[in-house]
Amino acid sequence: MIAGRYLRARRKEAFISVIASLTMVGVAIGVATLIVVMSVMNGFRGELLDKILGLNGHFTGYPIESQFTDYKETVSALEQVDGVKFAVYFVEGQVLASGRGSSTGATVRGMDEANLKKLDLLYNSAEQGGFDSWDDSTGVAIGYRLAQTLGVGIGDQVQLINPDGAMTPFGSTPQIRSYPVNAIYNLGMVEFDSFYIFMPLEPAQDYFKLIDDVLKPGQAPLDIMASDAEIDAAYDRVPRASGVEVFIDNPDSVNMMRERIEAMPNLRPMILTSWQQRNETFFSALQVERVVMFTILSMIILVAAFNIISSLIMLVKDKGADIAVLRTMGATRGSIMRIFSITGTTIGVIGTLAGTVIGLIVAANAETIRAAISDFLGVTLFPPEVFFLSSLPSRTDPVEVTVVVCMALGLSFLATIYPAWRAAQYDPVEALRYE
Repeated sequence: MIAGRYLRARRKEAFISVIASLTMVGVAIGVATLIVVMSVMNGFRGELLDKILGLNGHFTGYPIESQFTDYKETVSALEQVDGVKFAVYFVEGQVLASGRGSSTGATVRGMDEANLKKLDLLYNSAEQGGFDSWDDSTGVAIGYRLAQTLGVGIGDQVQLINPDGAMTPFGSTPQIRSYPVNAIYNLGMVEFDSFYIFMPLEPAQDYFKLIDDVLKPGQAPLDIMASDAEIDAAYDRVPRASGVEVFIDNPDSVNMMRERIEAMPNLRPMILTSWQQRNETFFSALQVERVVMFTILSMIILVAAFNIISSLIMLVKDKGADIAVLRTMGATRGSIMRIFSITGTTIGVIGTLAGTVIGLIVAANAETIRAAISDFLGVTLFPPEVFFLSSLPSRTDPVEVTVVVCMALGLSFLATIYPAWRAAQYDPVEALRYE
């Protein structure tokens, strides 16, 4: 009751109550800022992880020692491993893509429709056109940002230039082919929407010269003057793939899954690269940034805790006569300490609760707030070209919110100990004498 009365302002004590109110606001701002920033950082990490692992596997395998002609058998064997969700094979190569007067480098990835359907993120991301009858088509699918760069739409031709073309007496000539745009997809991630072109598997194998003519068993080599019909009868066309992507149930168990995959009997020699190895620097930088941001923003709460100390010291000075009267009426030192501890802790509790509510509301509507501020100011906040994502993601972690709340409450309580102890040390006689 006494602590509550000390928190309520009277005319002659308005200044101290204003200081307490500002301290409460400082705690609320610190808690809200920490919750919002950590939620956005979690959102960035989670969204990037979902996008990267939604298209690229947890493991990428590239063949060694022999040509990768047994890719279908390899994928079937990998999918039998306990913990493997599914696997896909692909053809990949680098090209120069040209549209209506504009050109840019791009990565072409060839996949059949069965494998595309396994990649839900890609298969369901088509904004124009689609992947229906994909294996029978002769067109390509490109990201919407790449479509904007090239100035093309559905049905327009995209010219692909690959330096590894046909051999002539004067050397290798570039391979130039044009393909219609059958689908334009939007994955929401700049890297994929700007640089990836998807093509049906067989046209991709043909374009990158991954179909070998192998002489049939028992067939004698033909002379140089053999006709096309004789060549087709004597040789088998054996397609190859560039590699496989392996998707596992738990992205964090890559070490255990690597041992299981490498322990498979009769698995062809491959070099396996995990998603952690491919993105080690990137995600390590994100983790360091999260820790640094948490440490720096915690200073806001620490400053608010020092404000609690200063406001309580001022309150103790102002209430010297009250403390002396309470002591002469029989109040113990412990009672005096409890009064001022409750006063300071109440400031921290109210500020923490207010900050938690505000932080959760802002974190839940981060993208809406960002869009509103961008429209109001006329500038692009968090441009996707820099932050890789087309929207501002936010994922609130209950554990982190609990840590922030406990830290704020703990600092608020610790900040009350010294002023409350000073109040309990007041000598009633001296205090009343000077009053």
